[in-house]
Amino acid sequence: MLDINLNQARQKFCNGWSRRDFLRIGAIGPLGFSLGNLLQAEASGAAAATKRAKSIILVYLGGGLSHHDTFDPKPNASAEIRGKYSTIQTKLPGISYGELVPKLAQQNDLYTLIRSGAHSSDHHETATNWVMSGRFGSAFGDYPAIGAVVAHETGFRTQVPPYVSVPNNPSFTWELGRSAFLGGRYESFKAGDPNSGGYKVRDLSRAQPLTDKSLSRRQNLLQAVDSLGQQVRGNDQVATYDEFQKRAAEMILSPQAQAAFDIEKETAELRDKYGRTTFGQSCLLARRLVEGGVTFVTINYGGWDHHGKIFPALDKKLPEFDQGLSSLLADLKEHGLLDETLVVAMGEFGRTPKINKEEGRDHWALAASLIFAGAGVKGGQVIGATDEIGAHTTKQPVKPADVAYTMLSALGIHPRKHIHTPDGRPLEILDEGKLIEDLYG
Repeated sequence: MLDINLNQARQKFCNGWSRRDFLRIGAIGPLGFSLGNLLQAEASGAAAATKRAKSIILVYLGGGLSHHDTFDPKPNASAEIRGKYSTIQTKLPGISYGELVPKLAQQNDLYTLIRSGAHSSDHHETATNWVMSGRFGSAFGDYPAIGAVVAHETGFRTQVPPYVSVPNNPSFTWELGRSAFLGGRYESFKAGDPNSGGYKVRDLSRAQPLTDKSLSRRQNLLQAVDSLGQQVRGNDQVATYDEFQKRAAEMILSPQAQAAFDIEKETAELRDKYGRTTFGQSCLLARRLVEGGVTFVTINYGGWDHHGKIFPALDKKLPEFDQGLSSLLADLKEHGLLDETLVVAMGEFGRTPKINKEEGRDHWALAASLIFAGAGVKGGQVIGATDEIGAHTTKQPVKPADVAYTMLSALGIHPRKHIHTPDGRPLEILDEGKLIEDLYG
């Protein structure tokens, strides 16, 4: 697909930001760019000293999960802070959660809860790019997402892609969590919605014969690309297409790739356990993917930006989240994968302590809750704390760079290693951050 949008119409999100005209060159030819872009096999440099994980699953809660109504409730605060939910006791003595995450409450011996995530950006795109890369930049993604760095450093070593997003990358007004200057070969493979009827992964089936009409259309698209001239001359996706086309073909026909994405092989009972929702089935697919050799999976579960009517929204979303994530952790453990898979659940920020006049909570970067599990993480503990109204961290603040540092280190990738920009300039993967050592007891 060639997607050229020169329309002056702009989409806006709640913060009022918009994206200008864009050029996206998608799949042209039987295999398409979408696979060719991510199939780079070269791994570079030495690993960090301590490798704890073979894979990472990032559960990304785009929009900003309300910590007050889930993992950091304030039952003694006023009603406008406390919200409508009562609290429930977790498996960890003295630790309470909001009432709509009961499965995770009885499972917190499997993970560490961090109650002190904090940074300084209340803007969706800027914050998302920050927490997904570990480096602060503009809203448009100056630095590659952790998954793209992982793909760059570990390479394409098997017949499955190293970096997969389910169902797709996070997006507000434009796509986030991308490879930035690393180029198209390290973009995530977008798996699509595994809860859709007759789910089939795009580009993982043999190409169908082209009709005369399709051939004519494709020729017109190719001519359109040629006419762009200088505009695409430096585009990494175009430059690397021929280089990775053969590997893309191998992947399309690979039994290993086909099997990893074939969620229909799971029993109806297990699929029901995860929940017949996009999030539930995304969690199940993520387990299959890491089992099949994928190194980094992002589960994109957005829709947490509740500026108004937050409680009716959470009444629907939190049970899905509770069911899907708790099933993922239990299933990884049952399959013997939790010891080698790091699971991280987070959004770009938390929500305001005070419920607003629209009965919602607004953006709040100064406090958020995160979950870490697996790959040596000690279960049954809480790191950090917030004040009596959940507004500010009072103990052990955890920054985006710390989260990224810990994820990269878990895979044996040195977070201070230098990678190179297109002009050859060396750049540290992370310019700050440290290992969250307390995760490991």
